[in-house]
Amino acid sequence: MAAAAGSALVGRPTYAQGSRRSADVAIVRRTLADGRVRTLCFALLFALSAYANAAGYKSAYPTLKDRLDFAHSFGTNKALRLFYGVPHDLISSGGYSAWRIVGFFSILAGAWGLLAAVAALRGEEDAGRAELVLAGIVGRGGQFADVLVAIVLSAACMWLVMLLALIAGGLEAEGSAYVALATLAPAIVFAGVGALMSQLASTRRVALELSSAALAASLAVRVIADTASGVGWLRWVTPLGWSEELRAFTGTRPAVLLAPAAVSALLFVLAGAIARRRDVGSGLLQTSDSSAPNLRLLSSPAALALREERASLAAWLAGTALYAAVIGALCTSFNSQSISTSLQREIRKLGAASITTPAGALGFYFLFFTLVTCLFVCAQVAAARREEADERLQTLFALPFGRHAWLTGRLALALAGTVALALALALVTWAAAETQHAGVSLPRMLEAGANCVPVALMFLGIGALAFALLPRAGVGIAYGLVTVAFVWDLFGSLLGAPHWVVDLTPFQHIALVPAQPLRVGATLVMLGIGAAGALAAGLVFRRRDLTGH
Repeated sequence: MAAAAGSALVGRPTYAQGSRRSADVAIVRRTLADGRVRTLCFALLFALSAYANAAGYKSAYPTLKDRLDFAHSFGTNKALRLFYGVPHDLISSGGYSAWRIVGFFSILAGAWGLLAAVAALRGEEDAGRAELVLAGIVGRGGQFADVLVAIVLSAACMWLVMLLALIAGGLEAEGSAYVALATLAPAIVFAGVGALMSQLASTRRVALELSSAALAASLAVRVIADTASGVGWLRWVTPLGWSEELRAFTGTRPAVLLAPAAVSALLFVLAGAIARRRDVGSGLLQTSDSSAPNLRLLSSPAALALREERASLAAWLAGTALYAAVIGALCTSFNSQSISTSLQREIRKLGAASITTPAGALGFYFLFFTLVTCLFVCAQVAAARREEADERLQTLFALPFGRHAWLTGRLALALAGTVALALALALVTWAAAETQHAGVSLPRMLEAGANCVPVALMFLGIGALAFALLPRAGVGIAYGLVTVAFVWDLFGSLLGAPHWVVDLTPFQHIALVPAQPLRVGATLVMLGIGAAGALAAGLVFRRRDLTGH
């Protein structure tokens, strides 16, 4: 009997260890599943853009002369450095792809990283699920480590998808792997930032705001380093600058990878140490309970939504206004002497009459601002979905407040935010362009801002309908449609696709105001589609069951 008892005691740790491993695997799988829509959307964006850049360059600039003309025209243009950084080789497909992909998409990779970390750490605590997990056999440190494993696995999947897209675009495998790694390196760094802010902040919203501020500061430093003279060393103090300094396809510097690796490890260790010691549901940055209560914007669910989203709205306005100011100040940097005839011909395929005039350059760049407004409305659809996923609507709809009124309020907030964003873009761009004597009138710039609204409202209506029909997948559908439509508009013509196929994207039907007149017919069609989508969303949402996380 004693021997049997001893055997039982010896067997218990093995059983406990097996249960612990099963719990760890379950947490990793749950974290991967919770973020699958976000990861798939970003992976799709990275893959499509990577393939289009690699394949499109060979199609648009087949000869050495064409590539030299392109390099001469755009190699020193500061307006392009805002988006893509400093180019090092624009006469090879690999150098061009690295410049276009790493410079811009490393910013989006950083955004993915902080979103993934905050959602998996702070979001789980706000929803009350972290306590249930910790009540089992997994401790604070184990749960934190499991989340990090899931984030790294998701980043690895995006790296693989991007690698395959670059190879399909005609780039060699080793360089493609390095480009994908340089692009996604900031994702892990800002995942560390998100993990740390999730320990400092007491709510998911505050953690996102702090993490987003860190990303914005990093971008601002990189922009200064890329556009100002004599301060290139600033790239070494920002994760986005490290991606540039990796020099994919242009004299690789793999030793630079030590910087994001070391900083990521430091952030994760610090965040993990805090996570083990603080109370669940709290944060190191606690607000004072002695302050007077703030009862503003508590008059209705729509006002409450504005109260909760006002920091995010302010961030959208500030970020886009900053870029609008720089674009306006640089709108005179293009001229017929600096841009070759063949390059102007390729740009006209995108719908631009000419970018050698300030109005033409602004019209071309406002196409990107239109994308910003579309992404903004997708974020508003995501906010509506988050309110349902957090199971707040069950309480609201138990009161004498209808579903239609709630959805209408949410859509009205998105509409107001879109209009405010477009107005700010127009006014700031015009003011900055005036300092350069661009000669573009304020009414024309207001028209350019208004031109951003119809397509955004069309995607708002479609996104709302997707949310009503498929609540868990609706946000991903909204972001995915915008992404595919915009990427296809940029590269469909350059890849030689038939006109009727290129015309399937709504961005192809947007006039490049102020260089071109507003297309009234296309505007009305987009508004009609958006209104129809919103009405259908209201009808569907009134009848379907609410779904949680």
